Amino acid sequence: MNKNPSRTLTQNIGLILGPVVFMIVWWIGIFPDNWIANKMAAAALLMAVWWMTEAIPLGATSILPIVLFPLIGVLGVKDTARVYFSSTIFIFIGGFFVAIAMEKWNLHKRIALLIIRKIGGGQSGMIFGFMLSCMLLSMFITNTATTIMMLPIGIALILKLEENYSKEDVHKFAVGLMLGIAYASSIGGVATLVGTVPNLVFREIFEATFPGGPNITFANWIMLGFPIALTMMMIAWVVLTKIVFRSKVRLQLDKTIVEEEYKQLGKMKYEEVLVFSVLTLTALLWMFRKDIDLGLDSPIPGWSGLLPFGNMIDDGTVAVFGALLLFLIPARDTSRSKTLLGSKDFPKIPWEIIILFGGGFALAKGFTTTGLSSEVGQFFHQFDGSEIFVLIIASCIGLTFLTELTSNTATTQTLLPILASIAVAMEINPMLLMIPATISASFAFMLPVATPPNAIVFGSERIRIGEMARTGIIMNLVGVIIISSLFYLLGQFIFDIDPLVFPDWARIIK
Repeated sequence: MNKNPSRTLTQNIGLILGPVVFMIVWWIGIFPDNWIANKMAAAALLMAVWWMTEAIPLGATSILPIVLFPLIGVLGVKDTARVYFSSTIFIFIGGFFVAIAMEKWNLHKRIALLIIRKIGGGQSGMIFGFMLSCMLLSMFITNTATTIMMLPIGIALILKLEENYSKEDVHKFAVGLMLGIAYASSIGGVATLVGTVPNLVFREIFEATFPGGPNITFANWIMLGFPIALTMMMIAWVVLTKIVFRSKVRLQLDKTIVEEEYKQLGKMKYEEVLVFSVLTLTALLWMFRKDIDLGLDSPIPGWSGLLPFGNMIDDGTVAVFGALLLFLIPARDTSRSKTLLGSKDFPKIPWEIIILFGGGFALAKGFTTTGLSSEVGQFFHQFDGSEIFVLIIASCIGLTFLTELTSNTATTQTLLPILASIAVAMEINPMLLMIPATISASFAFMLPVATPPNAIVFGSERIRIGEMARTGIIMNLVGVIIISSLFYLLGQFIFDIDPLVFPDWARIIK
């Protein structure tokens, strides 16, 4: 048999292990009194193994429910197929089109260089400028795209320094800058609902599992996500520049590299202004769609409430509206396209990720339909007396360190339905476990394989794996504390959570 050299040992093991686990669970039975739940458990474990080992492409594993669920009697194909496209999917599509437009017309680069120019000054100041740029950009474009864009600018700065100083003298600054770019790119994604895939996975799984639950909107998410992101970015900057990689050598940074890059962009183009306007309009429409209660005598009214059918509108409507504007507004530089986005931009949407979303939603649907959620939850009745804050910390630790080795998207899709079941079994608000766990899935800082930004900067050959791991474990633990604390302080107010009350809408899956 010819071996495919592109496949890793982990992938080959996962390819065999998945069906083996499926058969063991099928025949032995984890839940002998509920065989339909047992079948679903077997299917879920097969998908989890294949997702986490990437035994086959993630998108291919994600369409497995279309074949498997009807064959084993879990869910009909029509009911399964319906969950693959939802409002959350359109939030992702709309947000990604805005990001594509920013990259197409170089708006993202202008924003980044402008921030670095304004904030620079000294080694730590320059690193702060890079990190702030990465954090703000990755709120709206992928952390991978942000890192890829910022890395060449950072490398150019390091090379310029190495012309005047030894590599050893520049090393601590180089490592701090590279890790700063990676960490800030990952951190910024948690600030908005569209910033990173796990956030949208949570929204859809939560709404699918608890149809009567509260809406998870762009506005209430950013009220929690942005303080967490900003706090983590500041702490990461301190850890990198003042503690772990504090340089004793005073390096004179040549800012002409940044100035030259910025000058090459020229004056802000017509298309950049329009894309920025669409981005701003979309963000404002997201934030002010529903009433905002700031604890005043009356809430700030949302614009959707002023429309005759405002209750039929959600964040997916806004996202698609913003995307459609980009396809409708004419461009002056017709050599690239007649409008801000054209037909050549449509294939740039990561359709595999969209299918991946659907697979996770199908899994969540199967959990609730078969009663597997309830079966899993019953096991955790023994923890009824645990402190809620301890449970939040435990869920954060679990997701943070698990995603060091696995895809954060696959991990959240697999574990969020289980966390929902645990919360219901313990009769606590499911958001208390699900939201902190979702945010934690994006805070894996130790290993190159943990996130695309980590892998990209590691490829610069300026960082040793020991340096990344040593700094990363500090950031992982700090992240657990920050997420747990800020969620416990702010999340209860933002999402109207009473930790002592088990909401009626959560009883639906019992």
